[in-house]
Amino acid sequence: SLLNIAAFFGALGSSFIYGYNLSVVNAPASFIKAFYNKTWIERYGEPIAAETVTLLWSITVSIFAIGGLLGALSVSSIIRVLGRKGTLLLNNGFAVIAALLLALGETAKSFEMLIVGRFIIGVDSGIALSVLPMYLGEITPKHIRGSIGQFNSILICLGVFTGQVLGLPELLGQVSRWNHLFSFLAVPAVLQLCVLPFLPESPRYLLMERRDEAGAERAFQRFLGKKDVSQELEEVHAEARAQDNVQRASVLQLLKNPAVHWQLITIMITMACYQLCGLNAIWYYTNGILLEAGFAKNIIPYITLSTGAIETLAAIASGLVIERIGRKPLLIFGFSAMAVFFSLLTVFLNFQDSVSWMPYLSYICILAVIASFCSGPGGIPFILTGELFEQSYRPAAFMIAGTVNWLSNFAVGLLFPFIQKLQSFAFLVFVVVCILGSIYLYFVLPETKNQTFMDISQSFAKINKISAPAQEMELVLSMKPDVNGKAQDVTNMDSSS
Repeated sequence: SLLNIAAFFGALGSSFIYGYNLSVVNAPASFIKAFYNKTWIERYGEPIAAETVTLLWSITVSIFAIGGLLGALSVSSIIRVLGRKGTLLLNNGFAVIAALLLALGETAKSFEMLIVGRFIIGVDSGIALSVLPMYLGEITPKHIRGSIGQFNSILICLGVFTGQVLGLPELLGQVSRWNHLFSFLAVPAVLQLCVLPFLPESPRYLLMERRDEAGAERAFQRFLGKKDVSQELEEVHAEARAQDNVQRASVLQLLKNPAVHWQLITIMITMACYQLCGLNAIWYYTNGILLEAGFAKNIIPYITLSTGAIETLAAIASGLVIERIGRKPLLIFGFSAMAVFFSLLTVFLNFQDSVSWMPYLSYICILAVIASFCSGPGGIPFILTGELFEQSYRPAAFMIAGTVNWLSNFAVGLLFPFIQKLQSFAFLVFVVVCILGSIYLYFVLPETKNQTFMDISQSFAKINKISAPAQEMELVLSMKPDVNGKAQDVTNMDSSS
């Protein structure tokens, strides 16, 4: 259906690029450092100092997160002008520019181009990870909102996997070809540019912010593939009536409003756990553990592929069951399972040297941690950010969630070398994060599957200790039924929740 096409191509030009950039720098690391050295000699007539190479390399890797932060912060203002779809389209421009800079840096003998390119692709990812989940959440009917939202997570994983595959020495992971690893970035962006212009804009955005009733109706008709979309339109109208301010709220208004207090805390905690739960740390360890297990160095890249493959499969499985099981159980299961397998991994790593088959158990634990992460925590935080806030707060909410996401990402990169000094006990830090996250979600997060955005606001109204304006609206609605009698449906649906 058109929804699946929108979700796939939307995510291909957004989430896929983010995932790809997470893994793509691993394979060519030594070639890029050699290129930095060569350029340095040509410029300054002397080899580059070891610490300068390390510094330049860590800037190349980490500036991605700084770009991501900048992208997340700029979303609110770009979206106001261009809408959801327009912002996704503009974002492809960043991806193509970054691909050119990264691919041509070697030819131009400029390592600055690589650093700037990494920064720009960071900006692209920051925008993508905020706008795509927002777009997907707004075009989808409530009973499949979660599974369509998981396209974001599935394509992040697929991106990571593609980065691993293309980085193999037989493909592009060679001295002569590493720059093509970066030119590949233009492919998903161009594909999205070919498809997205023909898809409709978010109907919620058209109706609530552009006041374009006819456009919203057409968009719903095309996305849902049916003529009569009065029920969907009525749901959006009811949302618009229930909102205290239909004008878009700023970040400051969002932070000050007591009615969205716990939604905000929940999103910030979930996003922080998404980055701080230790998945990033796993990638650093995999190769070391495999070496210890006695695998030959030249086959390790192939075994590492299994991590990317497990990730993708777990994300797909999660997308298939999310509407049956719900968001909350998957999140809590994911974080708790990660805590269990991290604890086991700590035990196994301690006995790594004394028992010959221990490293295999460690490796199985690594796969289990990755699968647990992708079963819930890997994608649901983005779905929830779209679900927990009504239309006028959504851009500001994604901006705050994005800021927390990228700052935590950056923090992990900075703190990780220090955590590493704990050696095999490093993972216990993450066990604590996962357990605390699970406990918080267990007590605070209501289930959001198959609920309208209004239902969700109401379930939080109880926690925020506020009588929701929506309920008063509903009394008014139920007294004078709509022409189609649709308002009555809305009331009955809500009273059951």
